[in-house]
Amino acid sequence: MKKTCLPTVSIAVVVSLVGCTAQRSTTAVPQRFKQEARGGADAARVKKVASMDSLLQSFIDQKKASSVVGFVAKGGTIVYKKAFGWKDIENKTPATAEDYYILFSQTKAVTTVAFMTLVEKGLVGVNDPVAKYFSGIPDKVVTAVHDDGTYETRPVASPMTFAHLLSHSSGLNAGLVGDIRRAEIKKKGSSAEAAAPTALKGQRTGGRGTAKYLEEEMLALASYPLGFDPGTQWNYHISTNMLAYLIERISGKPLQQYVKETILEPLGMQETAWYYEPTRLSRFVKAYNYADGKLEPASNMYSEATVSAEQTYAEGAIGLNGPIEDYAKFCQMLLNKGEFNGHRILKPETIALMTKTNRLPEVNAGGKGFQFGLGFELYNASKKPAPEVSNTAFAWGGLYGTEYIIDPENNLIALFYLNMPRREPLYPTFLSKAYKLFK
Repeated sequence: MKKTCLPTVSIAVVVSLVGCTAQRSTTAVPQRFKQEARGGADAARVKKVASMDSLLQSFIDQKKASSVVGFVAKGGTIVYKKAFGWKDIENKTPATAEDYYILFSQTKAVTTVAFMTLVEKGLVGVNDPVAKYFSGIPDKVVTAVHDDGTYETRPVASPMTFAHLLSHSSGLNAGLVGDIRRAEIKKKGSSAEAAAPTALKGQRTGGRGTAKYLEEEMLALASYPLGFDPGTQWNYHISTNMLAYLIERISGKPLQQYVKETILEPLGMQETAWYYEPTRLSRFVKAYNYADGKLEPASNMYSEATVSAEQTYAEGAIGLNGPIEDYAKFCQMLLNKGEFNGHRILKPETIALMTKTNRLPEVNAGGKGFQFGLGFELYNASKKPAPEVSNTAFAWGGLYGTEYIIDPENNLIALFYLNMPRREPLYPTFLSKAYKLFK
């Protein structure tokens, strides 16, 4: 990471941060996953588990999925963890629950939690103006774009805050900004900017880009106006990359290092990372599409991008990968109101701040009933992935079909992993059965 853009942090602050991260828990919430004992489930539960097995196997038999992994834990006890299908269809390599999946936007929740640790340490506030930490953040909204690429702007109605970044309502790269960028490409007479390299160095938005650091892209993005006033609309994705860049500015550390030290290592997520050694590439499930009633191979460019001699580029919006139980530890930490594996990551009141208040206007681009807190979708009576989901639940997912839910009222987490860019909506059926394991 470029030292010129990152403020130094005093030794006292560093010691304080490490101390906070490593703080041991003394409360009674589960600190490790327990496997439900053989014979511990009653006959009804055994029947329900068999029904879940049949469902997931049917996805494979019907060729709706190449591989699938389900994970369900109630009160910290794993009651379901199984894989079905093929990690590699062509070579008949069976899928396992320890396979690596590309997590895509599940990275966003980890980045959000990393930022909230900075809030708890008093280094930044959720409602602070972003300009306080990055003077280059846009303070104008585009109102018109001309044929020649020039455009008109007005001042923002109110400054962008970190809450806007956390809820994807910042206005970055939204609306007419796309017209500005397309006009610039047309003016250059080439789409060279859009050309993808032969081998990606790290997972990148859109599968393209050559920047060595995320900073380069965020500084370029900040040169454009906003597409709408912060807080007035929902525009998904890019805000979390800006949040990641600001984590680096505020913490004084590269994103990968800060996330590893404050979240991955304390929770025991030892196999979750942006990059791997070449020998780990074989751990990834191959990507497939479901099209015209059959499976066909898809590009593996994103898994291959995790193996690179240059490992400096890391997005906050996408980029993490790993096995399902690793991410389940992160979910259990959130269910436990901020702690797991003997470490407190966040305070209960911080988790509540993130997951109990909708940050979007009633009418937004997410659709009718769509609500979003700080880093997570919030469920309510009008919009749920399955009818069994409680009003306290929160969740998100990834582009290739990885999904998870955290439901405090039911003391439950459930994760469902596919590696398929094009697929049928299989998750809701799994989720209903996950809840019925206990009813």
